[in-house]
Amino acid sequence: MKLTHILWIGAVAVLAAGCHRDMWLQAKEKGGRESAFFTDGNTSQPRVPGTVAVDEADQTSAYMTGYENGKLVTRIPVQITPELVARGKDRFEIFCTHCHGAIGDGEGMIAQRGMKLAQPPATYHSDRLRQMADGHFFDVITNGYGVMYPFSDRLPDERDRWAIVAYIRALQLSQMYPAERLTADQRQKANNPPAFVSPRNPEAHSDAGSHAESGDDHGGEASGGGH
Repeated sequence: MKLTHILWIGAVAVLAAGCHRDMWLQAKEKGGRESAFFTDGNTSQPRVPGTVAVDEADQTSAYMTGYENGKLVTRIPVQITPELVARGKDRFEIFCTHCHGAIGDGEGMIAQRGMKLAQPPATYHSDRLRQMADGHFFDVITNGYGVMYPFSDRLPDERDRWAIVAYIRALQLSQMYPAERLTADQRQKANNPPAFVSPRNPEAHSDAGSHAESGDDHGGEASGGGH
């Protein structure tokens, strides 16, 4: 017998010795058998309340697609609450600001420094997107648009996507809200924003923040155009 054959046989023997029977004799219970683990004594357990099988879910509803009868829905199909908008803000800041900017003006850091496109990210504050149906934003988040890839895998919960749509509407309102409709207190806060505190240097405030601390209420200086 050749030396190479002997070496191969030895290698196979070593590998075989490393295998364990528990690879196929696993500690598991088959369905419909008795079980000492569950209180009802059965290995087969009922579904958790509220569980919906994938093949039983309505994948064509307005909530799931942003469309109804083949047309984009004009209104968000969930109740809009402060909690929903806050959730949308949280998700928007994580997944959207790098391209769309913190106020939705399309001036995120990637758009400014890392991505050169013939058609850069649009501002949400254009007449076209202010008048766009709510379902459009949901559809774009879900399926992508242009070079923007789909976010349905990163935001698998449809409610999170609708929350982002609600926050986009809040951003649009914040930049176009008529100044004359603000209360005196709201106008004071708009004209005198809190001082910016750098996370790297908490002791240093921005010039804008320093002015805000000593600024006065200038009445109609609040602008619907935003800053």
